Amino acid sequence: MVISCSPPWRKSFDMEICREGDALQISDLDPFLAELLRQIPHSTNPDGAPAAKTRLFSQPSAEKEICAEWKSYVEPELRRLFRSATETVAADLAELNGNEKSLRNRTLHIPLEHADAWLNTLNQARLVIATKYEFSDEELNDHGRSPLGSRRDLGLFQISFYGFLQEFILRETSA
Repeated sequence: MVISCSPPWRKSFDMEICREGDALQISDLDPFLAELLRQIPHSTNPDGAPAAKTRLFSQPSAEKEICAEWKSYVEPELRRLFRSATETVAADLAELNGNEKSLRNRTLHIPLEHADAWLNTLNQARLVIATKYEFSDEELNDHGRSPLGSRRDLGLFQISFYGFLQEFILRETSA
């Protein structure tokens, strides 16, 4: 399957995304999309954005005792799970390090056994980006958005691109 990732009024760049045996593959990467992929682990970091931390580690109740137990017993395991998933994705993305000019000849291989880590990490990144930029539901659902003119616009594009990857991973691992 070939996916066009740009509006028709822009020079299109295509990438191929498919399942091959026990792996998902993303190939024919444009350097811009490769950079967005490389930013996934960094995008999960909620430091400097208290609202993003609150979103990732939301309180289960208004009761202080329940929240205290949650913070003691559940939150450390969530942090470990998030860190482990992000480390797995970062290791998979190591294939994209190096010379930008040769990216069109590279293929990113995502082992199917890493699918849950990718889904987890992409979800973290989307939540953190959406919270940092305070995107409204209307903005998040506006798929005919104008060109990238600011860092905020890029953040919205990242959320859409990461959501597309989540959808593909879910479709291919559910088949």
